Amino acid sequence: MLAALSIRDIVLIDRLDIDFTAGMTVLTGETGAGKSILLDALTLALGGRGDAGLVRHGADQGQVTAAFDVAMGHPARKILSENDIDDDGDIILRRVQSADGRTRAFVNDRPVSASLMRDIGARLVEIHGQHDERALVDAASHRRLLDAYGGLEAEVAGVAEAHRAVRSAGKALRDHEERIETARREADFLRAATEELAVLNPQAGEEETLAERRAAMMRVEKIAGDLSEAVETLNGTASPIPELASLMRRLERKAEAAAGMIDQPVSLIGQALDLLEEARGELEAALRKTEFDPRELEASEERLFALRAAGRKFSVPVDELGALRARMETDLSDLDAGEERLVTLEAALKEAETRYDRLASALSERRRETAAALEHAVAGELPELKLEHARFIVEITSDRQARAADGIDQVEFWVQTNPGTRPGPMMKVASGGELSRFLLALKVSLADKGSAPTLVFDEIDTGVGGAVAEAIGIRLARLASQVQVLTVTHAPQVAARAVGHLQISKQKVEEDRVATRLTRLEDAARREEIARMLAGAVITDEARAAAEKLMAGA
Repeated sequence: MLAALSIRDIVLIDRLDIDFTAGMTVLTGETGAGKSILLDALTLALGGRGDAGLVRHGADQGQVTAAFDVAMGHPARKILSENDIDDDGDIILRRVQSADGRTRAFVNDRPVSASLMRDIGARLVEIHGQHDERALVDAASHRRLLDAYGGLEAEVAGVAEAHRAVRSAGKALRDHEERIETARREADFLRAATEELAVLNPQAGEEETLAERRAAMMRVEKIAGDLSEAVETLNGTASPIPELASLMRRLERKAEAAAGMIDQPVSLIGQALDLLEEARGELEAALRKTEFDPRELEASEERLFALRAAGRKFSVPVDELGALRARMETDLSDLDAGEERLVTLEAALKEAETRYDRLASALSERRRETAAALEHAVAGELPELKLEHARFIVEITSDRQARAADGIDQVEFWVQTNPGTRPGPMMKVASGGELSRFLLALKVSLADKGSAPTLVFDEIDTGVGGAVAEAIGIRLARLASQVQVLTVTHAPQVAARAVGHLQISKQKVEEDRVATRLTRLEDAARREEIARMLAGAVITDEARAAAEKLMAGA
């Protein structure tokens, strides 16, 4: 419930602190005293639209702080928790309105957006009046109220879960269909590519091996020419070996006559011939080692060039051609398997839709049963509110093709104000006075189901007579046994039913300035205010007696 409201520098209010209690509290006072200002201030604290005109003349800014004492499991606390806002104690909404039009919002001293403050405020307070359509203008709220009245929250949650399953299954099917379609468009390319790569059959590391072998053969080919030339030099007609051998034989024949003079040169020439023979043998052996099949070099080059051409064609390194082939073969396999997967996903979607349709149909049937019960409950309240010829109608339209998270139903509250007239949406058909009474009958029927913990009624008794005002007072008091009720009223019959009474007035605080003041009335002062409401400007003893009687009857 609303525990306290603090207002600073808002229009005619310079400083105002109000403590509220449970039950029904009325706010009374002369027209223009500032009751609407009080509600505007509360609306601002609940996240309503800011306006520079709300700031008191001469002040730089105005401020409204509303403190709420609500149960730990209240939905407003869930919003706080989801937004990392402390929710252990009271929920305190504070709104600062600057004279330049800017506003700042705080929840438990944490800066928040106005929209978040509005979401929280909507779960804490409902403001109803002849000209205030916020509580019932959205048909989605009608469905929520109907579900709350019938205790259908579990069924609604089940339908919401089934709806999520339908959406998930539908998305999985659509995604797979897109993959299949993409694969179909690429299938011809994939088949041709995999066939080409299968023929090529690239192996990991093959490019490096071929490149090294090719480079080695090209090096050997170049060395072989030099070796062949060297062998030819030692073996050919120009070889020095035969000449040296002939020279050495001649010298050997003359060695005895030379008396040792040529022994050493002959020995060295012999050694040279031996080394030349050894070199010739080694060169011939080396030349034999360089022998290779030129066709091997050609084949290696062709293989290497084919692999590199494939790498360029498919835009991957040569070493990844094998992996690419494997992926392409997998994609083709997926295309074939995908057709089977498609059937499975279609069946899953159908199953999810069937489950949703079953749950949504059951929920729709429960809603229609609940609608009949709510119509009956509201109808029981209407005669006392002088709407005995009117009908309250819960209009439900269902579209089984329009699957939504909250079901297949559109719910809207309709009324028929008089027999023979055309029923229509309550917000359009009912007059201001009728609307407030329909609203009260509805809220009394709903009691604490689907209601904010604090309900504010702004002059819903305007334009009604004593008997109707009495009926309104009785119902507001009954409603206050379930939730906190704040009522701005001009009806003494309503004021007499309250457990708390606040009088709003304007007082002159300076020569050229007035301010709104609030007084909590008790006993005699309260009786005097109710008498004023009965008699007007001149309060008579008869009015005081009538006030006493009203208070006693309450």
